[in-house]
Amino acid sequence: MSPHARLRSLYAQKPVVLAPMEDVTDVVFRRLCRSLGATVAMTEFVNVEGLLRGCRNARRKIGLAEDDELTAIQIYGSDPERLAEAARVAEAAGPLFIDINCGCWVPKIAGRGAGAGWLRDPAAMVSMVRLVAGGVSLPVTVKTRIGLGPESHMPVVDLARRLEDAGAAAITIHCRTAQMGHGGAADWSWAARAREVVGIPVLVNGDVRSAEDARRAMGETGCEGVMVGRRAIEHPWVFRETRALLDRGQAVAPPTAEERLALCREHLVANVAQRGEPHGVHCTRRHLAGYLKGLRGAASLRQELNGCDSLEGCLAILDGASERAAA
Repeated sequence: MSPHARLRSLYAQKPVVLAPMEDVTDVVFRRLCRSLGATVAMTEFVNVEGLLRGCRNARRKIGLAEDDELTAIQIYGSDPERLAEAARVAEAAGPLFIDINCGCWVPKIAGRGAGAGWLRDPAAMVSMVRLVAGGVSLPVTVKTRIGLGPESHMPVVDLARRLEDAGAAAITIHCRTAQMGHGGAADWSWAARAREVVGIPVLVNGDVRSAEDARRAMGETGCEGVMVGRRAIEHPWVFRETRALLDRGQAVAPPTAEERLALCREHLVANVAQRGEPHGVHCTRRHLAGYLKGLRGAASLRQELNGCDSLEGCLAILDGASERAAA
């Protein structure tokens, strides 16, 4: 099966995709989310300049494990030629497809013309995508926002059609403007309008926090699938819950206390194996508030874990929590 046919087949399965998130969607977290039902996972944002300079961190981000078969590499930059060159480097790493970040709203990214900065000049964005897509054999997709700011500057519907013509294999639309950042409510109607004018798959992103949100987003927009971002950081079980609802129409029970503690252990052990101590312990901390939510004494447990730098010590703390939960 060709890469493009394989991607079309995945989109026919109502995919639930793990969004690219800096310092979050590394090889360990991708594996964890796939084990819970994520259809496709995205890498962290890869800066094309760092990648082309051979920056160690950029090279780390495109390093795919054997089980990263359904992982895409997302790249960002402001220069079309450099993006095209970086796409060829990323292609050699063997991802499922290459995604271009045209949606990051952070001023230090968008202000320099990368990410959502491309929305200032949709024609230039289309030309860039045509150049990148024409230079690789893998599918190239685009993640973007509905526009920069006010409604008069929301080009996403016409832009979706032009991106399809330029060779984009699929589009993910975060249904906020760049100006909104993560604030305000996502307006999924823009994804619905874009979906009506293209023949390629469209994913809806923004405010997909639960299985019911995912089903409603797809029902309201006609989009092929959803992309889940920040919710996955605290509650990766969202993938399991969403797959059960989309595939079987079933609502599954929330994770038990022991499941929550088991995931903490699994994530800690895997992070330390990947990154060593104490860094592997430290980078797990951003997930603890969500993982431990609802547990008896969750706040004090999280405080204990945040004060411990060793894997052995953290596992002992979690063992004690398991004993208390079972009592």
